Amino acid sequence: MKDIQNLKDTRNVDIQKVGIKHLELPLIIQRKNNSNQVVCARARVNVSLPKDYKGTHMSRFVEVLAEWKNKNLLGVDIKGCLEKIIKNLDAQSGELEFNFTYFLDKKSPVTGMSAPMSYDCSFEGRIEDNDYKFILGVVVPVTTLCPCSKEISDNGAHNQRAFIKVKVSYDESEQVWLEDLIELIESCASCPVYPLLKREDEKFVTEKAWDNPKFVEDVLRDAVVKLRNHPVVKEFEVECEAFESIHNHSAWAFQHEVKYLK
Repeated sequence: MKDIQNLKDTRNVDIQKVGIKHLELPLIIQRKNNSNQVVCARARVNVSLPKDYKGTHMSRFVEVLAEWKNKNLLGVDIKGCLEKIIKNLDAQSGELEFNFTYFLDKKSPVTGMSAPMSYDCSFEGRIEDNDYKFILGVVVPVTTLCPCSKEISDNGAHNQRAFIKVKVSYDESEQVWLEDLIELIESCASCPVYPLLKREDEKFVTEKAWDNPKFVEDVLRDAVVKLRNHPVVKEFEVECEAFESIHNHSAWAFQHEVKYLK
């Protein structure tokens, strides 16, 4: 059959990124404790397309992703999948991103009752000029309590749920576990949030936040310092958004840094 995609194009436009997104597929994620977790991932994958090519081959993206879904994935395993996609599509560069919900069993701070806690996570790989870069992402829900509100009020202070979004990049010879990154980020907030709280637990988290008030600027700076000191992370971005309980807007802070490690 005639393949229109293989015809020449005469408009002299190199396309930087072309591919597919919102493809859902199961992935096997390796956990820090050597067990596996099957997640429903949403994939975005794209490659470059030279100006002479009319179109890319969309089915080849799905073929490779369908093969890789049976592998136990760590973040750095994205490289092999992306290399095969670039080869099969005769491209010079490409990107592959998986977004998924990751579950950890989390114990309440006093009673020790356990329940699943969900975190939005991502694995992303990029190859350009034979240079590979991996990016690990996670969104961590936390509690913040306003220092100013505590200072000026005779009774109480407003607090809110916030999200700390973090993306980190590191060499493929290294490893950062999602569990460790989540724990690091939670330690930057006024208090973590929990999926299950009894009365004793609720008392604990309320008082912990009261004793540890933080602006979004405080949360951001604490996260930046910890990531600057991380022995593996080479580049990172941090975003903190607090959904204000006394305003109809959010408080927000962002930082991106590249570390030059010796």
